[in-house]
Amino acid sequence: QVQLVESGGGLVQAGGSLRLSCAASGRTFSSYAMGWFRQPPGKEREFVAAINWIGTSTYDTDSVKGRFTISRDNPRNTVYLQMNSLQPEDTAVYYCNAGYFSGTSSYRSYDIWGQGTQVTVSS
Repeated sequence: QVQLVESGGGLVQAGGSLRLSCAASGRTFSSYAMGWFRQPPGKEREFVAAINWIGTSTYDTDSVKGRFTISRDNPRNTVYLQMNSLQPEDTAVYYCNAGYFSGTSSYRSYDIWGQGTQVTVSS
């Protein structure tokens, strides 16, 4: 089973950018679709973006369209989340997840999560 470790979070001003990384251990990384989720303070965890196993298809939630980009590098066992034009409402703990697609755009999670990385956007 793959294990996941996120990095790249931090404090940024509104309008700034961050790139999150999720490093996976294990030789089965390329067999998984991968997703990013976030949990804002006091709220439930929510889906952000997902990418298929080969990186040819991505899917993201409306609130981040045009600002966030998910990508993956299978030889490096890493998935990324490039976040541009960050806003205070993007403040959350961001989690990496392994999963699969049911249909073309319906991402389903396995119970495989990283420990999370904090992103704080100041106004």
